[in-house]
Amino acid sequence: RSRQCRVAESKEGQGPWEGGARRSGPRRQGRGAPNQFAAAARSFAMAGKAHRARKAGAKAKKKKDKKLKKHEQQVSGDGGSSLATSSGGRVKKILTKEQQRINNPKAFGVKSSLRARQNRARQADREQKRLHVPVLDKTPDEPPPMVVLVHGPPGVGKSTVIKSLVKHYARQNISDTKGPISVISGKSRRITLIECPKTLTGMIDASKVADLVLLVIDGNFGFEMETFEFLNLLQVHGFPKVMGVLTHLDMYKSKDRLKKVKKGLKARFWNEIYEGAKLFYFSGLINGKYPKREVL
Repeated sequence: RSRQCRVAESKEGQGPWEGGARRSGPRRQGRGAPNQFAAAARSFAMAGKAHRARKAGAKAKKKKDKKLKKHEQQVSGDGGSSLATSSGGRVKKILTKEQQRINNPKAFGVKSSLRARQNRARQADREQKRLHVPVLDKTPDEPPPMVVLVHGPPGVGKSTVIKSLVKHYARQNISDTKGPISVISGKSRRITLIECPKTLTGMIDASKVADLVLLVIDGNFGFEMETFEFLNLLQVHGFPKVMGVLTHLDMYKSKDRLKKVKKGLKARFWNEIYEGAKLFYFSGLINGKYPKREVL
């Protein structure tokens, strides 16, 4: 039958398959089966999974607090109270399970006396073991080098003194004296030569680390202001050993004049440091260095 005939019969109250009009056969049965499965799948998809309410987490806690607050409002509205009275007559606030869990006074208490005694014994054993462990001696075999600071005003010959000392100990010639220079002065002794910087902060730092200070003084000019300032810094930051070195003594042609100058500079040097302080005389430059007999 055509589609128009089937629609007309359905309007009249008779279905298209009533009165034996439906044709049975494998073709008709094959068409009906997929339609049934599709309908079942659509109904299942529309239904979906059952909703599971949250029982833990921020959202569940928020809902629980809201419900508890609403309950307290209802109780207070009915004339009741969320406060309970103990047997002693004191007012006691009713805590929720969450508040009881947080404010548990037994949370950090001793659960087992045997376990607590074992822990104390173990801690005591560990402490005694630590006390009996031998301490390793990490002191090096060779002591650290002695820091020798060479100080003086500009132009007095600090670099020349350092070069002469390096030549004496290391048998080597150096052209630059910037930075610390370490040389071996014996089987188990080293010295580090440092030229004192010109800045005030550098002089303060150098005075703190120096073990021996060589004050280089121009014998032709005498003591200068830089020398006295550095002596004051040494007195403030721990006075180390101080030795004096007189240079430019070959400028004097007269022996009497040279002797008189040496005597006056030594007296002033002893007055500033202490009586009996060592004062050396360097003179006679050869190839930019002092002779070996002067350095010795």
